[in-house]
Amino acid sequence: MPATYTFDVFSSLDGFGGASGNWGGYWGKQGPELLARRLEQYASPCHMIFGSNTFKLFSQFCAQADKYSDVDDPWGEAMHKQPATVISNTLTGVLDWPDASLERADALAVVPRLKAESTVPLRSHGSLSMNRALMAAGLVDFIQLTIFPALTGLTGQDPIFAGVEDFDLELVDSRLLDGRIQELIYRPSLHH
Repeated sequence: MPATYTFDVFSSLDGFGGASGNWGGYWGKQGPELLARRLEQYASPCHMIFGSNTFKLFSQFCAQADKYSDVDDPWGEAMHKQPATVISNTLTGVLDWPDASLERADALAVVPRLKAESTVPLRSHGSLSMNRALMAAGLVDFIQLTIFPALTGLTGQDPIFAGVEDFDLELVDSRLLDGRIQELIYRPSLHH
């Protein structure tokens, strides 16, 4: 049976993956339940899939984690210990990740092969354009959308689902974390 692929993404209520200005990480809304849930998910065996931009962000953050002593992010450390595949035609050099490989091919060719070969679930956090293409090709089994209680109409960046096909979403799990953050897990299917 092929491994499942989860597109995991953080969002403001109005659908942005980030914001400029003084919001900070998690829009300043993280709490102990969110961080414990993330650690639970990323301490379990999985195989990470990244596009080049998201990989650069995560590897830079992990390399400089000691500079951010005020940030308690054990789930990021757990994710950094998971094997990873980076799909990119632009990255060069050694990947700054303990167990990472670089695939210089289209994600639409790489992900089906990884789904067939992997003995653990595949997860991708972020990598918006790559995951939108994988959704259109029917390769995303689950969308894990974590919604933070913020509207970022003026400062929002990276609209998560901009330009995606029409999809029907089957809700397979939902959780309220820290009394304010919604985690919704959907099974997507193209709308016909």
